[in-house]
Amino acid sequence: MRRSRLVLALILALVGLVWIGQGLALIKGGAMSGSSFWAVVGAVLLVLAGVILFRERGLTTRS
Repeated sequence: MRRSRLVLALILALVGLVWIGQGLALIKGGAMSGSSFWAVVGAVLLVLAGVILFRERGLTTRS
């Protein structure tokens, strides 16, 4: 697994979790708090991070 893609997936997952927390008003502060739009965008980032990890894992097992 390429380290750079692992780091990218980790960053996307962390940002996604924060945005979900803000969108669901679990994390207070800022204009994003309580806006369901950011919860959806955060969920998309989590899925994207999962896709990156899945594809990287699949690439390493075939080699």
